Amino acid sequence: MTQFLELFHPNPGNAYLLVTSKIDSVADGLYNKINEVNGKFAIALYGKGDYQNAKVEQIDSLSKPFKAQPREYDRVIFYDIFSFHTNPELLLKSAYRTLANAAEVIIVEPKDSLDSFATKELLEQCEYRAPHHIDDILDGYDVFTARKMHMWGNGL
Repeated sequence: MTQFLELFHPNPGNAYLLVTSKIDSVADGLYNKINEVNGKFAIALYGKGDYQNAKVEQIDSLSKPFKAQPREYDRVIFYDIFSFHTNPELLLKSAYRTLANAAEVIIVEPKDSLDSFATKELLEQCEYRAPHHIDDILDGYDVFTARKMHMWGNGL
């Protein structure tokens, strides 16, 4: 977990959105990391639950997108939801709208549940740049990262 959390270097005022099907130590770690700099942490939860002082949006169907304002977040993290959602492309498009320019999307899924090549290709098709697969940073999970770049594709 420590190695995974080293991916994140929030600045004061940064805003992170965790899109997930469960609340566990990953949510705790991200919350603590962003809270250290008085940032904003929100959760789009596909299922039921609540979480500390974070804003939680509950979504009752795996076919629906999450809701967020344009350019509201500096990072969107999909954790244990991307391979279960009926339309992963819809998730990526929703994230694209809510990410600030030069912001990052991160996909964290159980090991080998996503095809690495196909996932990176989907990220590129949805206008994310520099897709990268990390398979040894969080036990039992594959991690994909990509960036929304200013002046690239839909990044205006």
